[in-house]
Amino acid sequence: MVVKVGDIVTRKSYQHDLIFRVHHINKGNVQLYGIEMRLQADAPMDDLEKITEPDLEIRQQKTKDKEEFSFRLFHQDYQLMREKKTYQVTKGYRHNTTQFQLPAKVLHIDGDPIYLRKCIMLYQRVGLHVHGIHLLEKDMPQEIGDLIERIQPDIIVITGHDAYSKNKGEKKDLRAYRNSKYFVEAVREARRMNPHLDQLVIFAGACQSHFESLIRAGANFASSPLRINIHALDPVYIAARIAYTPFMESVNVWEALRNTLTGEKGMGGIETRGLLRTGMPYIEEKEEDEEPDNEEDIVAF
Repeated sequence: MVVKVGDIVTRKSYQHDLIFRVHHINKGNVQLYGIEMRLQADAPMDDLEKITEPDLEIRQQKTKDKEEFSFRLFHQDYQLMREKKTYQVTKGYRHNTTQFQLPAKVLHIDGDPIYLRKCIMLYQRVGLHVHGIHLLEKDMPQEIGDLIERIQPDIIVITGHDAYSKNKGEKKDLRAYRNSKYFVEAVREARRMNPHLDQLVIFAGACQSHFESLIRAGANFASSPLRINIHALDPVYIAARIAYTPFMESVNVWEALRNTLTGEKGMGGIETRGLLRTGMPYIEEKEEDEEPDNEEDIVAF
């Protein structure tokens, strides 16, 4: 069997549990990137098996079903938060009052351009303004400072690929992880620029990342407490939960985690203030061919 870059494969030694995209081949050693999970792995050529088209379609449909369930769950929670906020703002009796919202600005830095495009589609679906940047994990610590100064984000997502290798050390040893050290350095640089946990909210990590080091470095949320794989879209749901929680309330960590496909085994975090600000009233601009009754009818936001 000939395997080439771009092929979709599984690993025989892991009972074909995950599907991967072949990223690089070097003298029979194949570098793999997870299709659904943010996992980077190496495997010998003879351990790989190309996935058939029917099997790939079945797996992808199952993944889409899981993703759609998570989206519906998040949307349901968002609607409840919105209704609660409307009641609080209007004191429960001015139901016809229109409001406007100032949601958070997200900077999403991703080591995988394919995952990044997929995440941006979800950000757009949940209505969040995002700046998506593809960077190799090793370049993130050097580049993140300039990005923060230029974009001025409220939320930063630092993610890509990662993996723990027991051959390199124990789980507590940061050197035993493929990219966790770069994520940690990037978080530290971001915190150097803004140390306030509620002014700049950070998610960091990927599959099997060193959770404790990321939290100590200053991340509000991170992966992976039990060193398991996380889904490609999990960081987006964490960011969205923070972005749509009113700034006078704290993000319930459990409620944030339950919107992810991985849950508390793959994601964790600390109590964090929400970032959504609501104002009122919202006044729509009149059409150009309409004459306003008086100057007070023209309101710009």
